[in-house]
Amino acid sequence: MKALIVIPTYNELENIEQIVSAVFAAHAAVDILIVDDNSPDGTGAAVKQMMQTESRLHLMERAGKMGLGTAYCQGFIWALERGYEVVFEMDADFSHDPQEIPRFLQEIEHMDLVIGSRYVSGVNVVNWPMQRLLLSWFANLYTSVITRMPIKDATGGFKCFRAEVLRRIDLTQIRSNGYAFQIEMNFKIWRTGARIKEIPIIFIDRRSGISKMSKNIIWEAAWLVWKLKLGSLFGGR
Repeated sequence: MKALIVIPTYNELENIEQIVSAVFAAHAAVDILIVDDNSPDGTGAAVKQMMQTESRLHLMERAGKMGLGTAYCQGFIWALERGYEVVFEMDADFSHDPQEIPRFLQEIEHMDLVIGSRYVSGVNVVNWPMQRLLLSWFANLYTSVITRMPIKDATGGFKCFRAEVLRRIDLTQIRSNGYAFQIEMNFKIWRTGARIKEIPIIFIDRRSGISKMSKNIIWEAAWLVWKLKLGSLFGGR
């Protein structure tokens, strides 16, 4: 299947060359789209340099720091316009192991959404402080209880979608970011009756750079869960 991996970036110069090389080494038939939010550290310029010798690498440059959710949605729309059959979400910082890509592609043959799950077989997280781990675990429990989604890791960001399931969603109307974006996408896709499977992955905290986590991201996710629940009760998707 024609596959695209969407990787949003903001100040990922330390990681970008290595992650691109690792993805291409993991699978010979995937393309990469970097969605860069005008990184001050020159991430976009580094991608342009690599594009001179790598035809499978693409770059979408945005005017400024516009958020993870819109970066992914614009990347998804770019993929759909170009006929990709499956589309990945993936971080640039090696918290998601590129070696797992072939397994996702195998599973997506029979599914609409495959989620790389940190919690489907215990807790598979490396190098996180206990406070961060507990926050993530309770956020997923909270989401599951309120929305009733049968997903153990609704906030994870290593995922593979079939293009047709993305077409069921109005991607232009999604404004959430971070945890909230992952929850919203999972919820909207689940509500369409899509086939969803979680596969266990080991999540390793970023090798270098600075985490984008903030209190605003946490509160956005907390409120979004109720918004999605109430919307579904009144016939919304």
